[in-house]
Amino acid sequence: MTPRELIDTAAVPGGEDLRLFRRGDDYMIVLDRNELMNSRMSGSEEALATMACERLDSPAPRLLIGGYGMGFTLRAALGVLPADARVTVAELVPEIIAWARGPMAALTAGGLDDPRVHLAMGDVARAIEIARSDYDAILLDVDNGPDGLTRAGNDGLYSARGLASAKLALRPGGILAVWSAAPDTAFARRLRNAGFDTDEVAVRARSNGKGARHVIWFARKP
Repeated sequence: MTPRELIDTAAVPGGEDLRLFRRGDDYMIVLDRNELMNSRMSGSEEALATMACERLDSPAPRLLIGGYGMGFTLRAALGVLPADARVTVAELVPEIIAWARGPMAALTAGGLDDPRVHLAMGDVARAIEIARSDYDAILLDVDNGPDGLTRAGNDGLYSARGLASAKLALRPGGILAVWSAAPDTAFARRLRNAGFDTDEVAVRARSNGKGARHVIWFARKP
């Protein structure tokens, strides 16, 4: 097997370093011993976007995506959204964007330069906190599930307080979509307790319908 090559590292504020590896044409973003992302497995990240957009009623949706990752969620959203949609991407780690414009530019496919996209460097939690009925959908894929894996500060996103903030940030009928590598009954219960109408969907990791089963919660604000 071709050995993987370390391309770069990035400091996560309040967390451990991320490492970008390449093996042949494939890229991996790794935190400690956890592989957070792999360019060969994009199916569930794409489903996060397409299935959320399918649930929207607005003719000109406004979306917030946190974080950028390898860009699969953003690319999938842009592929189904109309020309007058607007997508804000909140990314905390500047190197993630540098990698997207550098070694992984082929994966980015120009998505960051799409006129519908606004890149906001910073914590997605802050973007949610200051919003009031601003978004038709908030898409979260900043950890491997509803806990602060990449940084302890992310725990607040999935707490009762964080869910209340997300509810305020959404327009009536808006969708909070959260990606996870595995089910989490406690988080599903918190979503319901926060007053969301919740749909939990299992999706495959790969776009060809194969690979591990991941989970996406689609929580609608009444």
